[in-house]
Amino acid sequence: MTAPMSAFAALHHRDEPLLLPNAWDHASAVLLAAQGFAAIGTTSLGVAAAVGLPDGAAATRDHTLQLALNLGTEDFLLSVDAEGGFSEDPFQVGEFARELSVVGAVGINLEDGLGPAALHAEKIAAVKAAAPGVFVNARTDTYWLGDRRSTTLARDTMTRLDAYQQAGADGVFVPGLTDPTGIAALVKSLDVPLNILCSPTGPTVAQLGDLGVRRVSVGSLLYRRALGAAVEALGDIRAGRAPRGASPSYDEVAALGHQRR
Repeated sequence: MTAPMSAFAALHHRDEPLLLPNAWDHASAVLLAAQGFAAIGTTSLGVAAAVGLPDGAAATRDHTLQLALNLGTEDFLLSVDAEGGFSEDPFQVGEFARELSVVGAVGINLEDGLGPAALHAEKIAAVKAAAPGVFVNARTDTYWLGDRRSTTLARDTMTRLDAYQQAGADGVFVPGLTDPTGIAALVKSLDVPLNILCSPTGPTVAQLGDLGVRRVSVGSLLYRRALGAAVEALGDIRAGRAPRGASPSYDEVAALGHQRR
């Protein structure tokens, strides 16, 4: 008998794609959820940069787990960006996913970093064995880190994604892919929902939905925009101008901590 679809998985099977904002701390997650988003993701870059550690270096396992602990009881569905699982040992990756599940996370994003596809598939299978209810979004970095001039790029991408979906991935993620024709062709070749990274110069969320994309992640964009806004505000103050843009009040931000259960 097929297990019932989780609430988070169901968000990937609607007519419109799931737009997933990515937070980096408790305040940003709660503020984003307050805009009406049923699910919130985390951004590994934001989590790492906020504590002065490198992204993609498996240095933020404990910080990521602590953030999941802080957010797992909030009134939104939480998906965690876990880089490559913070280990090359599939068992340890599965154990991390189990820990995330215990504290309330319902999804995990795992990137292959262009490492061996077979190893990444083993990590996915280990996660599904250790935490069957966790939605695994399997990311390949072919378009993110690979040579976009390669004549075999599309084929290499599909080879990896096929291995990941066969290993049990609930969805797949191809950041860096923005070409509508390539996206549409990939959708037709997949058995699981496709996740695309939002690009300010790429297709809109609605256009991606028309192409068959079922999930659109914002990634580190909001964190980077927040840093940019802070620098711009300070520049305005130094120049004797009133800072531009919206600023939540002190009391509004202070109240965010009171919402924790």
